[in-house]
Amino acid sequence: MTDRLLIGADGLARCWWCGTHPIYVGYHDDEWGRPVADDTRLFEKLCLEGFQSGLSWLTILRKREGFRAAFAGFDIDAVAAFNERDVDRLLADASIVRHGGKIRSTINNAHRARELIDEAGSLGAFVDGYRSPARPRRTADDELASTSPESIAMSKDLKRRGWTFVGPTTVYAFMQAMGVVDDHIDGCWVPPSTR
Repeated sequence: MTDRLLIGADGLARCWWCGTHPIYVGYHDDEWGRPVADDTRLFEKLCLEGFQSGLSWLTILRKREGFRAAFAGFDIDAVAAFNERDVDRLLADASIVRHGGKIRSTINNAHRARELIDEAGSLGAFVDGYRSPARPRRTADDELASTSPESIAMSKDLKRRGWTFVGPTTVYAFMQAMGVVDDHIDGCWVPPSTR
């Protein structure tokens, strides 16, 4: 193991943060940092990053299927149609994080996502406007960032549009996860993004 790489039982070098927990390893290997253009997936991930605020990402991953069931698969139009009865239902649903502000934020953000899609054509097109310039992968010695100029700008833009739970750190985590930036450590077995 180097400072930022961990060699798994399968002999593969991975970014240190995923450790050895099978859910984290699967997420790291199969999802994190892979480019996504699908609006439903982008909306889901941005909402889940908001729910994660103050919690472990592992908590969110363990509850992800519950979130998907509770929020209609994160179908933007379906979530935008939720009302106070749905909020009450979700507050009683132990399969998700029961936080009234975050639940209401998800419903609000579905309305804002619909407006953004109408304006930009897709969430993917909007997100692409904040794609970081190509850069080499981080080395084990690089300082780990929690924000970037792009995440700060996207956060401000989303907030200006009425989105909530989209601070710069939340947006940066979203950008990392959706392959908008490639923050795998140099030497990690996951191939660099081709987008």
